Amino acid sequence: MKIHMKAALVTLILLISTLTKAQDVTNPMLYRKDFKDISGKNTVSITSYEKNGKHFVYAGGVGNVDVFQIDADGILTPVSNHELYKQKGPARGMVADHINGTDFLFIANKYGNVIETFKIEDNGSLKQVALVEDTSETHLGVAITLQVVHMKNASYLFIGGLEETPGLSSFKIHDDGELTHVQSMKDTDELHTDGIIGMFIHEVKGKTYLYTSGFQDNGVSSFRINEDGTFKNVNNIDDNTTDRYLTGAYPVTGATIGDNHYVVVGHRHHKYYEQNGFIKNTDFYYHGDGVSVFKVNRKGALVPHFVLKDDETTKLQGQTRIEVVSVTEDSAIFAVGTRDDASIQLLRLDAEGQLSPLNYLETGFPIYYGLRALEIDGKNLLVAGSMSFELNKVASYEIAPKIEREGKMLRHIVNLKYTEDATEKQVDEAVQTFLNLKNTIPEIVDIEWGENDSTEGHSDGFTHTFVITFNDEHGREKYLFHKTHLNLVKKVGPIIGGVLVTDFWTDKE
Repeated sequence: MKIHMKAALVTLILLISTLTKAQDVTNPMLYRKDFKDISGKNTVSITSYEKNGKHFVYAGGVGNVDVFQIDADGILTPVSNHELYKQKGPARGMVADHINGTDFLFIANKYGNVIETFKIEDNGSLKQVALVEDTSETHLGVAITLQVVHMKNASYLFIGGLEETPGLSSFKIHDDGELTHVQSMKDTDELHTDGIIGMFIHEVKGKTYLYTSGFQDNGVSSFRINEDGTFKNVNNIDDNTTDRYLTGAYPVTGATIGDNHYVVVGHRHHKYYEQNGFIKNTDFYYHGDGVSVFKVNRKGALVPHFVLKDDETTKLQGQTRIEVVSVTEDSAIFAVGTRDDASIQLLRLDAEGQLSPLNYLETGFPIYYGLRALEIDGKNLLVAGSMSFELNKVASYEIAPKIEREGKMLRHIVNLKYTEDATEKQVDEAVQTFLNLKNTIPEIVDIEWGENDSTEGHSDGFTHTFVITFNDEHGREKYLFHKTHLNLVKKVGPIIGGVLVTDFWTDKE
């Protein structure tokens, strides 16, 4: 009897585990876990790397790269920061990899017109070991995107950018991190290599193929990579005004599901840019925003397959980064960072190559390439940064089953104590500044406040309590990273002696 009960209990546990996993796949949502300041002027690129069982995050901006260690709970711990060549940048296309016993971080220094190689130390910090400057042959000017390609006998770094004479370049990576030029291919009317902002590789029947976006060219291209690091064009797909969404082709990623190889391409349409000469071809047509799926045929060529169009239920305007969150035998989950919608949209790609929208989180800041997915101890995490020069932060998120909030509203409780030398006038001004947030942040439903009147002796010196109400988690995110709120923190920070923040959900009134 006990044996049968034990077997039944094991079966029940396995069933619950299976249902939980199914829930993870069918209805994931993003939940912010942490955020930290950075030393760079903004964050335009983020990557991560695991070394000796520890996970490190690299946030690149103008002038600097910040290093954090991240744990399974998404908590970011600052490690170090490093200056870029000539304090230029921003750091773009960052990619970390293991090359014959050594861990390296490769950085495209956009306006330094160089590729910088850093050795990753045991604690995650960086040591510069190599520098390659642009020449008339290498197309490294305004470098933006990097992709490491491992072949049988060597590894190669592929580089693309936005220069006036654009193209695609390949460099051999040596054991000490030095790079030597292998091949460069100039952009042509047929190729889509003017403004390569996204790259992805697939292995098809033992052969390696590279896929690139052409931001200025409004299209995508595929290339066969040879064992010696040379490459040749396979095919090219142009934008059109009917069923393709490639104007301003931007992020490129992909997944292999079963026997099918897919390439997923996003775009930030040229309509979102001021027409001041940056966009070379101003004769463009706007018929909406969409994420495109291409199927890879047996020759490595791209074949248009499916488009998920943006609508009132999705956040796909201004796609700047698409990260692979997870891949199973029958589907893949992607996270799409958007600059114009200032959100992270989750999507599912099924085995038939059909994309469908899941949930999204409005981050409260625009994402400009700076988004990275990683997995720690079975947890799927994202780290995002803002291209805003005013924010100077990175944030981490966990992707977990969505918690049902229907009919609920969010209470955000802020308890404050002031320093002993704070004057009554300063405190009154701080209170009024806090209350004025409601006038500039529309997501705030209401603010209530009051001074502590407790006589129990357990207030720990806290004297002022503010209760802020939001309709949902999107409102809280927008409030947290809103310019007015950040200015408030800077303004009253010097007289704050302590802060205690708690949030809870309650039924809507």
